[in-house]
Amino acid sequence: MRIERRFTADTQSAYGSLQFRQTSSEIRNPDGSLVFSAPDISVPEGFSQVASDILAQKYFRKAGVPARLKRVEESSVPSFLWRSVADEEALAKLPEEERYVGETDARQVFDRLAGTWAYWAWKGGYFDTEDDAQAYFDEMRYMLATQMAAPNSPQWFNTGLHWAYGIDGPSQGHYYVDYESGRLTKSKTAYEHPQPHACFIQSVADDLVNDGGIMDLWVREARLFKYGSGTGSNFSALRGEGESLGGGGKSSGLMSFLRIGDRAAGAIKSGGTTRRAAKMVTVDADHPDIENYISWKWIEEQKVASLVAGSKNLNKNMKAIMAACQNGLADEPLDPKSNPELKQAIREARRALVPDNYIYRVIEMARQGFTEIEIPTYNTDWDSDAYLTVAGQNSNNSVRVTNEFLGKVERGGNWDLKARTTGKVMKTVEAADLWDQISFAAWACADPGLQYDSTINEWHTCPESGRINASNPCSEYMFLDDTACNLASLNLMKFAGEAAGSLDIEGYEHACRLWTLTLETSVLMAQFPSKEIAKLSYEYRTLGLGFANIGALLMSMGLGYDSDEGRAICGGLSALMTGISYETSAEIASERGAFPGYAKNADSMLRVIRNHRRAAYGETEGYEGLTILPVALVAKDCPVPSLIDASKAAWDRALAGGEKHGYRNAQTTVVAPTGTIGLVMDCDTTGIEPDFALVKFKKLAGGGYFKIINQTVPLALENLGYSEDQIDDIIAYAVGTGSLSNAPGINRDTLKAKGFDEEKLQAIETSLSTAFQLKFAFNRFSLGDDFCRDVLGFTDAQLGDFTFDMLAGMGFTAEEIEAANEHICGTMTVEGAPHLKAEHMKVFDCANRCGAKGKRELSTDSHIRMMAASQPFISGAISKTINMPNTATVDEVKDAYMLSWKLGIKANALYRDGSKLSQPLSSALLVDVDADEDEAREAAEALAQANPVQQAEVVAERIIERVVERTLERKRLPNRRKGYTQKAIVGGHKLYLRTGEFEDGSLGEIFVDMHKEGAAFRSMMNNFAIAVSLGLQYGVPLEEYVDSFTFTRFEPNGMVEGNDVIKMATSTLDYIFRELAVSYLGRNDLAHVEPADLRTDALGRGDQESAMAGEEEGDDALQMALDFASSGYLRGGKKEVKNQLVVVTGGKKEGSTGSTVGGETTVVTALYDDASGTTSFEIPSSDAPVQLAAGESERFSMSGGAVDAADDKMRNMEEARMKGYTGDACDSCGNFTLVRNGTCLKCVTCGSTTGCS
Repeated sequence: MRIERRFTADTQSAYGSLQFRQTSSEIRNPDGSLVFSAPDISVPEGFSQVASDILAQKYFRKAGVPARLKRVEESSVPSFLWRSVADEEALAKLPEEERYVGETDARQVFDRLAGTWAYWAWKGGYFDTEDDAQAYFDEMRYMLATQMAAPNSPQWFNTGLHWAYGIDGPSQGHYYVDYESGRLTKSKTAYEHPQPHACFIQSVADDLVNDGGIMDLWVREARLFKYGSGTGSNFSALRGEGESLGGGGKSSGLMSFLRIGDRAAGAIKSGGTTRRAAKMVTVDADHPDIENYISWKWIEEQKVASLVAGSKNLNKNMKAIMAACQNGLADEPLDPKSNPELKQAIREARRALVPDNYIYRVIEMARQGFTEIEIPTYNTDWDSDAYLTVAGQNSNNSVRVTNEFLGKVERGGNWDLKARTTGKVMKTVEAADLWDQISFAAWACADPGLQYDSTINEWHTCPESGRINASNPCSEYMFLDDTACNLASLNLMKFAGEAAGSLDIEGYEHACRLWTLTLETSVLMAQFPSKEIAKLSYEYRTLGLGFANIGALLMSMGLGYDSDEGRAICGGLSALMTGISYETSAEIASERGAFPGYAKNADSMLRVIRNHRRAAYGETEGYEGLTILPVALVAKDCPVPSLIDASKAAWDRALAGGEKHGYRNAQTTVVAPTGTIGLVMDCDTTGIEPDFALVKFKKLAGGGYFKIINQTVPLALENLGYSEDQIDDIIAYAVGTGSLSNAPGINRDTLKAKGFDEEKLQAIETSLSTAFQLKFAFNRFSLGDDFCRDVLGFTDAQLGDFTFDMLAGMGFTAEEIEAANEHICGTMTVEGAPHLKAEHMKVFDCANRCGAKGKRELSTDSHIRMMAASQPFISGAISKTINMPNTATVDEVKDAYMLSWKLGIKANALYRDGSKLSQPLSSALLVDVDADEDEAREAAEALAQANPVQQAEVVAERIIERVVERTLERKRLPNRRKGYTQKAIVGGHKLYLRTGEFEDGSLGEIFVDMHKEGAAFRSMMNNFAIAVSLGLQYGVPLEEYVDSFTFTRFEPNGMVEGNDVIKMATSTLDYIFRELAVSYLGRNDLAHVEPADLRTDALGRGDQESAMAGEEEGDDALQMALDFASSGYLRGGKKEVKNQLVVVTGGKKEGSTGSTVGGETTVVTALYDDASGTTSFEIPSSDAPVQLAAGESERFSMSGGAVDAADDKMRNMEEARMKGYTGDACDSCGNFTLVRNGTCLKCVTCGSTTGCS
C-alpha cells in the first residue's frame, strides 16, 4: 500500500511540530489518601491534566522497562523498525535499583504502539516501500500525540512491550494463527504476539464440564477479565428449568448457572482494573426461563431494599428492647408484665415483624449482663454487603427479540416458549404480557436491554457461516460466536475545519484509511485466549473503527443534538468512515487476499454493501433482504454538502473494489462508548453520546479541581454570532465569578460585619474556585475551629454535624444565600443567561438537566433518532445509553424500544434516571420554597418518620396554601345527588369508596369505610374523607389531591382486588386517588388497565377512528343524560364522557305519526369507545419517590439520600448527582465521578471503565 503524509513531513520528526511539557500526576481518594503518583512525566502540551493522569496511571508501563536498550537486527525489516531488547552489558554498569524502570514520557508509549503496528504491517507485506512504512509510523505517532484517535485499552496495555523493550513472560494459554503458514499455533510467550482485542463473543454449549460447555466458559471469561477485556455470550442453548436430562432427572435451569457465572465474574473483577459489567448475558425471547431472566435484576434489587430497610428496622427495635431492659424503675426489668417500657418495645417490635426469637434473644442477653447490642445495618451503596449478597449485578443483560415477536406484540398474539432439546412448546404466553415484563424491568432497574435479532442478522455479512447470536458487553460488536474485535475511535473535534461550520473531510478520510490498516495489522499480530477465537478471528478479521465526540462537534458547529442538521452530520460522518474503511479493506484484499471466509459469503456481503450504499444515496426503497428499512441519509438537511458527496463517492469505490477483489475484513466499523480512551483524547462527549453537563470540573496538577465551561460552548457561541463580551457574560452566568467581590447578600463587607478578618476572607476566596456550592467553602477546616467557636459562636455539636450550614447559622437568609451562590458559583446552566437567544437554547441541550435551574434536557426520541441516523452505515452496532428522566413511565419505555426497532437500530439500552437503587435522586423536598437545606433535610426526615395521617396533614397544608388567600364560598351539593360505590380489597383489607357529584358531574364529596378495621383507623379515614370533601367544595382542584396522594407508601398496600382498572396500590390513599383520577379526570395513565378495554364491544385502539357524526347536535340530550348518570361511574369524567356515551334520540318527529312519552323525545344512552392512548403499566418500585404537590408548578420528591442525611457517603453521592455524575463511587479510586458511557460507566478521575474499551 502507498501511504501519503498529511500531518507530518519527511524532513523532521513526527513530533517536530509539537511541544511537550513536564507535569506530575496524582490520583487521590475522597479522603485525601494517595491512589497513584507519578512526580515527573512528559506529555504533549495539549493534554489536559485528566488526560495526563490517565496516560500515566493506566497506560504507562510501571516497571520492567530496561534503562538501557539495544536493537536486534533483522535483515528483512527496515532498521528504524528493528525491535529492542535489554542491553545487559550496559545495565550491569548501573546500580541494581536503576536497571529497570517505568515509562515516564508519552513519546515512549506512542513509539511502542505505532512502532509495533508498523513492524507487523511490514512483516505482513502491507507497505510498498520503506518510505511508506516510515510515513505510516510518523502519521500514527502524530495522531496519537495530538489526540486525533486512540485504540482500545488492551492495545495501550499490551502492544509493543516485546517490540520496544524485550519484555516477555511465560505463555498464558493463548493461541494465534501464523500469518505466513496459516497454522493455528499455541503461544510460547506472553507478549511477542500481543493481546490487543477488547471485545469478545464466546459460545456456550448445553454441557456441564466439557470443552465449550458451561464450566469451561467461566474459565475462558476469567482469562479475559484478567487482561481487562470484556465478553458476551448467548445462553439460550442451556436447558430451561424442568427439562429432562439425558441420564434422567430434571434440569435446574438457566438461572442457576447464570447465578454461578455472575458470582465468578464478580470475584475475578473485584481485584482487577476493570469494574463491573464487562460481561454481557443474552437470552432469546422464546427460552422457557425467559420470564425469570427478565425479572432477575429488579427482583434482586428489591432484596437489597429489603435488607437495607429490614436491617435498620431490626437494629432500631433491638436497641429499644435492650434499652428497656435497663429500666431501673421496674421491679422486674426483664419481665414485660412488670416493665411497661419493655412491654411497649416488644409490642413495637412485633408490629415491625421482628421475629420473637430475636426479641427474646435480646432479653436473654440482658439477663446475662449485656447492656448494649449492635445489629449490623446495610445501605444501598453498590459495594456494600447488601449488594454482595444478591445475584445478577455483574453483567449487562439483554433479551433477543425477533420481528415475529414484535409483530405479535403490535397485533396481539401468543408467544411460545420452547424446550431447548426437543423444541416442544413448554409454555404459551401473550406476547404483549412478555413485552410488559421486559419494559417494566427496564423501567425498574435499567435491564434488560434489547437486541433486535432479525435486524442484526439481515445486515449480517457472513450468514453462510452461522447466525449472529450475541454481542460484547457494550453491544457494539455483533458477529459470530467465538470471535473478537479490536477497537479504535477517531476524535471528531480534531476534524473540524478552520472555517466555522466546516469539516476537514480529506483529513478524516486519511485517518480512516490508516486506522483501518492499523486494526487489520492488529488481527495479524494478535494472540487470543482460545483456539476457537484465534481461528475464527483470523478467518473473518472483524475490525471496530468508530468515532467519539459527535456531541461536542455538533455544539461547536452551532447545531443541536436533536436537530435534522445534527443527525445529517452524524449520518454523513458515519457513512464516510465506513465507506472509506471498506474501500481500504478491498484495497488490502487486492494485495493480500480477501478474508478466508469471504468466498462462501460473497453474495451476502455484497448485498449488505449495496444496502449501505443505497442509504448513503438517500434511497427509501430498493433495499435487498431487509424487513425494516434503514433511515437513509438526507442530503438537504446536511449543512456541509461536501460531506454527502464524499460519502457517496466512498461507497461507490467500496462497492467497486469489493466486487473486483473482495474484502479483507467481514466487518470494519462499530460505534463504541470510548470510555477511558475518550478521556485520553480529552473528548467532552464520548461515542455517539451528547454531553452530560455544560460545566465540568477540570483537574489541577497538584490536586483539586476548578470549574470550567465546556470547551465547545465558547466556540459554539462565537459561531452563533455572539460578541466576546456577551460570551464572557454567558460563561460567568454558568460558572460564576469565583469571588466574593460585588456578590449580592454575601460579600466581603457583610462577612466583615460578622467578624471575618482579611486572613479568613482570603481563605474563603481561595476555596471558591473549586466550590460546587457556596456553602461548601464555609467549613471548620478552612476557617478553623477556634474562629468558628469564638467569633461565629458555633458549638462543637454544630461543627461536628456535617449537615450544618454555616451561612444559615450566621443569619443569612435562603434568598441571600441563593443569590450569592448564583453570582459566585454559577448556575451550572446557560438557561436564563443574559444575551442568549431562545432559538439557540437547543444547541446546548444535554442528556440531563444542567444545574438546579435547568429545565431542558434531550428527549428520549432524540437519542434514538441519532442512533438511527448512524446505524445504516455501521458494520456492527452502536453502544449508547438512551437517557430517560425519572418521571418516565413504563409506557414510554415500551415506546422507546418499539421506536428503536422501527428505525432499524440493532440494540438498545435504556437508563431511567434514578432507576438503580444505589443512585439517589437529587433532593427536592416538601418544604417551603424559601427554606434552607437544613430545614429541607429536617422536614424530609420528619415527614418520612411520620405516620400517613400526619403526612397527609403536611400535604394538605401545602395544598391549602394555594387557596386560602382567595375568599371562596362553599359550593353546596344537591340534597339528592349522583355518584357511585366502589368496593375493593387493598393488600387484603376491604375498602368501600362512595362518591357524591355536583349537578355538572364533577366530584364533590367522598366517603371511605374500611371493613373490620380498628375504630381509630376507620374514624381517621372517615375524617380524612370529610376533610377532602370540604376541600373539593371550597374549590381545591381534584388534580391537586391526585398529585399529592398517589404513590404515597404505607400499609395496607399491595395487590388490589375487585377494581377493574387498578391492580396495585402502594397505600389506601394511593388506591383512592388513583380511582378518583381515572373516574373523574380521565387519568388513565394512573390505571393499569384502560377502562375502554373492559367493554364487551371493545375492538382495539381508537386512534384512527373519526369523530362521530352529529356530535354537536346531541349535546343537549347528552346533558339530560348526565343529569341522571354518574360521570364517575362511567370512568373518565365529564370531559371524556362523549367518548363513552352515544346519545340516541328517538320518538315522534315533525310530520310523522306515532307518539312520544310525555310529549318529549326519549333519550337513551349507550356505551361507546373512542379511547386513545396506550395501556399504562406503572408499578412504583421500591425506590420510587413520593410525589407531593407543593406549589403552582413544583413537585417535590423524597429520595433515600435526602432522608438518610447522616451518612457522609450519601452526601457525596448527592453532590455528585448534582454535578451530573451518576452518584456511584469508582471502585478503583473511590471518587464519585462516574458518568454513563454508552451502556457502561467510566470514571473521569482515574479513567476506569465498566466496559471493554
